[in-house]
Amino acid sequence: MGNVTRIVIIGGGPGGYEAALVAAQLGAEVTVVDTDGLGGSAVLTDCVPSKTLIATAEVMTTFDSSYEELGILVADTETSSGSAGGPPVEQGASVIGVDLGKVNRRVKRLAIAQSHDITQSVTRAGVTVLRGRGRLGGGGQAVDGSREVLVDAPDGTVQSLRADAVLIATGAHPRELPDAQPDGERILTWTQVYDLEELPRELIVVGSGVTGAEFAGAYQALGSKVTLVSSRDRVLPGEDPDAAEVLEDVFRRRGMNVMGRSRAESVKRIGDRVEVMLADGKVIEGTHCLMAVGSIPNTSDMGLEEAGVKLNDWGQIQVDRVSRTSAPGVYAAGDCTGVFMLASVAAMQGRIAMYHALGDAVQPLNLKTVASNVFTDPEIATVGYTAADVECGKMDAVVVKLPLRGNPRAKMQGIRDGFVKLFCRPGTGIVVGGVVVAPRASELIHPISLAVDANLTVEQVASAFTVYPSVSGSTAEVARQLHIRKRSDGES
Repeated sequence: MGNVTRIVIIGGGPGGYEAALVAAQLGAEVTVVDTDGLGGSAVLTDCVPSKTLIATAEVMTTFDSSYEELGILVADTETSSGSAGGPPVEQGASVIGVDLGKVNRRVKRLAIAQSHDITQSVTRAGVTVLRGRGRLGGGGQAVDGSREVLVDAPDGTVQSLRADAVLIATGAHPRELPDAQPDGERILTWTQVYDLEELPRELIVVGSGVTGAEFAGAYQALGSKVTLVSSRDRVLPGEDPDAAEVLEDVFRRRGMNVMGRSRAESVKRIGDRVEVMLADGKVIEGTHCLMAVGSIPNTSDMGLEEAGVKLNDWGQIQVDRVSRTSAPGVYAAGDCTGVFMLASVAAMQGRIAMYHALGDAVQPLNLKTVASNVFTDPEIATVGYTAADVECGKMDAVVVKLPLRGNPRAKMQGIRDGFVKLFCRPGTGIVVGGVVVAPRASELIHPISLAVDANLTVEQVASAFTVYPSVSGSTAEVARQLHIRKRSDGES
């Protein structure tokens, strides 16, 4: 047993539990220290819950936006009397509604079930799971090269562990503004919305990044009157500009009040109402306010800096491409590093850390092969180099964008918004990036991800068979157009 490498992982999110599985498979003695339950915020309060909520919203949006065009009949709402002895129906009212309490109970149930499944998988692999808050102790390495991890247990006791390598995977929590303190009832963070029993009548969403845009679109689809407050010129400032423009147009067309260049200064609750004060003095009123203004890494009071772990100005742990920190034997993965705040990247960082720590073959993290998705309606999926990379000269690429409105399957399904965009190198035609804006874009991006990862050319993408009719046929069509255009510069 003396030769077994001891691994201690602080944090049980995707970066932590995926690392634990790899380390156990490679024969290490693994302990995971976790506070809230395996899965972390990705499973318990963020990714899984929000996408479950969005799944309900997606059904509502699909029906509401295309049922007339597809010839689907709904109950007559022109009369104010209820049907079959039911309660009166308001004239012109929608016959489709949502029981938010029921939706949220399902959200929580699925999150807990997934956390349970992860815990079972990890413990079956031989990993020890300790409940408590982990931190680095001792300030430095021991004589034998090991490190001390202190675990503050819920009962107030402190346990000391020795580790040959430590992985910090503690995630992040919602950022709060001093003058907009959440109360969990009317002023909310994205972790608190699942306690709502009734749908917010008038929801103000502050912040138009991915989280803000996803929740704004979801609650609008569920029936809330939504105002989206964006401090930037447009929604999703970090995404493809063409994609963001499509989404903002869709939001406005569906009745959302999108306020650009509007910075929220404070949020106050007044009885059952909220008031959002903007920097220009304007006040917006609603029944609820959701704050989506970024996140803060969970790195404070962990003894990191005392142990030689460097943090940046935002408190994020600085790591290299194999997840090493500046302190020997200490690795970090996930949102606490701020590298790319996605569950898939956290998991990959965690796995890479264990491969490196345990002397296995390791491929350094390559962010230019990461596929990501914004779960709005339509969804926005991206991979590889972006329009911003091309514009600033970081990548020389030819770009073609093909709207979905000409796609036969899209026409059949009543899809009017969206496009497929590909980036390829001039001359060689190697695919270096892509964007898909469409329903289920998260599923449609995969062939482009494969092309980017395997350095495929547009000719190879174009020559692969696609099903007719299919939305994915547009990917092959864009590749065919790039085959013609690849020796020229410019964008279609």
